[in-house]
Amino acid sequence: MQRVSGASVRVDGEEVSSIDRGFLVLLGVMNGDGMSDMGYIVRKVANLRVFHDSEGRMNLSLKDIRGEALVVSQFTLAADTRKGNRPSFTDAMPPQEAEAMYEDFMRGLRSEGISVKGGVFGADMEVSLVNDGPVTIMLDSAQRR
Repeated sequence: MQRVSGASVRVDGEEVSSIDRGFLVLLGVMNGDGMSDMGYIVRKVANLRVFHDSEGRMNLSLKDIRGEALVVSQFTLAADTRKGNRPSFTDAMPPQEAEAMYEDFMRGLRSEGISVKGGVFGADMEVSLVNDGPVTIMLDSAQRR
């Protein structure tokens, strides 16, 4: 996820989503991910304190600032590049299952009170953003185990 002052998604030259201050979340769903994984990531995205408070310290969450989330599915995060020069995506969850997880993830953020917008699952998208900081944080539900 990236802390942004703005982000947008275009498909076929047309803007389909945009947000102001908040997070651009590039969501990669892996084989074996389940609802507990999504719940963990939802809670982290909603509550991770990486926005500045009045003293300039990263001490506020997305919920605290009433920020937005733009969630973009990105199966290429599952790329395995250990062998050769052509990435393997066998660790990525199959599209039909991944789309359901993507939708569940956005519903989970909404249940946390976050304003959520999405890309278009499976589409070729142009993602634009202004990274604020820059602050980019990788969240992996496997790290909690």
